[in-house]
Amino acid sequence: MDVTDTTVPLDAVRTGAWRIPTDLPESDGTLAWDSTTVVVVQAHAGGCVGLGWTYASTAAADLVDGELAGVVTGKDALRPGRAWTAMLRACRNQGLPGQAAMAVSAVDIALWDLKARLLGVPLVTALDAVHDATPIYGSGGFTSYDHRELADQLTGWVEQGVPRVKIKVGRDPGADHGRLRAARAAIGDDVELYVDANGAYHRKQALDWAGRLRDEHGVTWLEEPVSSDDLAGLRLLRDRGPAGLDIAAGEYGFQLPYFRRMLDAGAVDCLQADVTRCGGVSGFLRTAALCDAHGVDLSAHCAPQISAHVCTAVWHLRHLEYFHDHVRVERMLFDGVLTPEPGGLLRPDRTRPGHGLTLAADRVERHRLR
Repeated sequence: MDVTDTTVPLDAVRTGAWRIPTDLPESDGTLAWDSTTVVVVQAHAGGCVGLGWTYASTAAADLVDGELAGVVTGKDALRPGRAWTAMLRACRNQGLPGQAAMAVSAVDIALWDLKARLLGVPLVTALDAVHDATPIYGSGGFTSYDHRELADQLTGWVEQGVPRVKIKVGRDPGADHGRLRAARAAIGDDVELYVDANGAYHRKQALDWAGRLRDEHGVTWLEEPVSSDDLAGLRLLRDRGPAGLDIAAGEYGFQLPYFRRMLDAGAVDCLQADVTRCGGVSGFLRTAALCDAHGVDLSAHCAPQISAHVCTAVWHLRHLEYFHDHVRVERMLFDGVLTPEPGGLLRPDRTRPGHGLTLAADRVERHRLR
């Protein structure tokens, strides 16, 4: 449609939610789970539908329906930033971190997708992308996997041309050396090996493990060795850990002050942010600007089908977590998903408007919650 010199009122915002069982039991250093819940938002305007989502409980859908839909309906669909600020204000008494931030994220993603579709351009064009594609790393390697399951998953990514993979550690440190040896044997010496402790270690334990991970297993990325709220502990690991081992955290950030504090503390070599948690596209790009100001790389946490697009607009981009659960859920829930290219890249489809996905809810109808 021709949207030159006009506004396009947002007609309606609708939600849905599904709980998808995992294909195998899954756990990390501090949590175990057997399903993944996804909340989907559809924003309607000008004969187009924008599609957004977040990995949250149905409470996020309740917040969209009860608090946010009325705030954004009637606003100009071509100005998602204006709707974003209105949603943040509306969440003041709800408490923004947590479910409210994830609800805002899902709506904001839908609005950015809608804007691009109204303009008839791919989302990467609407975002003024600086990169053509987004590097990824394969992520899963759950502590609940036996060595064969672990090796099969890792070799699957390597066979797709993904040059870096990550496994979970910290639930049973006594078993982790064996798991790490199995991982290295599966991927060979030329593939980067990352680990994620999900905050399972205390400071001195993490420092001891940092040296072992680097020296004995060639690990180059240590994620959340201690709690992401322990900025002093993360900084300790950065200052006293071995050379060649990056410390990363940030995936649980919901608003800009969280990321600013982490960066100001010098707590990470690479910041992480999740577009489905940190305020959507609008929040993610503002977080990226903080990274630019600090000269620190940004790595996207999960939700690969939207992150692949948004990451192309990030100047100091490191890579994107190609997380097993979300890859699987998004393939089930959406048509038009991207698949990795050799070299470990997700390349947005620039022939389709928006992020190019459509909802295929009939495939997962049996898992619908609302």
